[in-house]
Amino acid sequence: MAVAADPRFMGVVAVLPVTDHAASVSWYTKWLGRGPDVVPAEGVAEWKLAGAAWLQVGLNPEAAGHTSVVVTVPDVSAQQKACRDAGFEVGDIQDYGVVKIITLPDPDGNQVMFVEEVQAPPN
Repeated sequence: MAVAADPRFMGVVAVLPVTDHAASVSWYTKWLGRGPDVVPAEGVAEWKLAGAAWLQVGLNPEAAGHTSVVVTVPDVSAQQKACRDAGFEVGDIQDYGVVKIITLPDPDGNQVMFVEEVQAPPN
């Protein structure tokens, strides 16, 4: 079943609060393979992941470590290997039938979850 996009919305920004901005920018730069696309303010860095989907890392020590972001990938096994090859400690693949998931914690404990859609959910 195809779901039409809601015309009221144009994009999404996932915000990950961190305690050490410079260390987090370095970590996300290593994971993404490039520096931020935009630095809109001191203590904030943003990467464009796809279309109108952005990832923002922002200095906010009180909220750090309590956030997650879900990134859809075409092959979670390949993503797991890429993360491990880059020196990241990524979890084992969790297979839920309709999706497969791995989780990569950032330095503050925020969870970056990679999801592969295995089959369409039942109607």
